[in-house]
Amino acid sequence: MKLQQLRYIVEVANHNLNVSATAESLYTSQPGISKQVRMLEDELGVQVFERSGKHLTRVTPAGKDIIRISSEILGKVESIKAVASQHTHPDQGSLNISTTHTQARYALPEVIQGFIERYPKVSLHMHQGTPMQISESVAKGASDFAIATEAMHLYQDLIMLPCYHWNRCILVPKGHPLVKIKKPTIADIAHYSLVTYVFGFTGRSELDIAFNEAGFEPNVVFTATDADVIKTYVRAGVGIGVLASMAIDPVQDTDLVAIDASHLFASSTTKIGFRKGTFLRSYMYDFMERFAPHLTRERVDKAIALKTAEERDQLFADVALPLR
Repeated sequence: MKLQQLRYIVEVANHNLNVSATAESLYTSQPGISKQVRMLEDELGVQVFERSGKHLTRVTPAGKDIIRISSEILGKVESIKAVASQHTHPDQGSLNISTTHTQARYALPEVIQGFIERYPKVSLHMHQGTPMQISESVAKGASDFAIATEAMHLYQDLIMLPCYHWNRCILVPKGHPLVKIKKPTIADIAHYSLVTYVFGFTGRSELDIAFNEAGFEPNVVFTATDADVIKTYVRAGVGIGVLASMAIDPVQDTDLVAIDASHLFASSTTKIGFRKGTFLRSYMYDFMERFAPHLTRERVDKAIALKTAEERDQLFADVALPLR
C-alpha cells in the first residue's frame, strides 16, 4: 500500500469519480491512476469503486470507509510536513481561507493587511463560495480555514470557533417611505419587494424565521450571494435590501440609507473552523487571534481537546463576543 494510491482514491472521490479530471488535477495520466487504484483493490481484497465497463459508477460501502481513513492519513502526512516546516521555517508557508463575499469584502481586509505585514513570506489565498463550497474545501484539505455563518450542519467534521455576532439592516434609497419610520416592523417591510441573500447563505434563515413568526410571507424577488450585488439592485429599484449591517460602506453607499433592523432579526454568529487533527502553525494561531482577539492560542488548544461542538460552545459561553 502506497500513499500515492491513497491519494488517488481520495482525489477520484473528490472529483465525483471522474478519473480524467482527477488525472488532470494531479498532473498525471488517467491509465496510471486506474492501474494504481486496481492494484490497491487487489491488495485489499475489496473494491473501492463499482464500475460499469471502464467507468466508475459509485463508491462501495467498504470504499467509503477506506476513503475516509485514507483522507485522515493524508491529513496526518500534511501535519508531519507542517511540523517540520514549523521548526525549519516558522514564518514561511501558505494559508488558504474559504469564506463568503461579505466576510472577504468587509470583515477581513484589515486583518489580512496586518497579517501580510507580519508574515511577508506566508502566501495567503482566499476562496469565496457558498457554505457548501466552503465546507467541502476545508474538508478536502484545499483550504486551512473556513469562515462562515450559515449552515453549521455542514461543518460537523470541523472544529468551529465563534468569532463575533452581527445583525442586519434594511437598505433603501434616499427618500424612501421607510426612512420616516424610526423603528419599522415586519408588517412595515412586508409591503415591499425584498432583495437579499440566497437562502441558506449569510444569515438568510433569520429573515424567514422573523417573517413567519410575525405571520407574513417575505416577498423575495431577487437573491444573491454578494452584498454589493444586492446593493446594486436596491439602487435599480428592484426592492428594498435586507443584508448584513457590516456590508454598508460609509464612503461608497452615501446614496442609500441603512435602517437598523437588529430589533427585527436575531443576531447571527460568524465562526472560524479547521479540520480535526490539523497541525496549526504559529502564524495560523496568530491569524485567528487577529480576526477574533478572544481566540488565544491557549483557548484554541482547549477547544481542540474537547470532543463535541456542544463542549466547545460551552467553553465560549462566558466570552462576550463583539457585535459588528
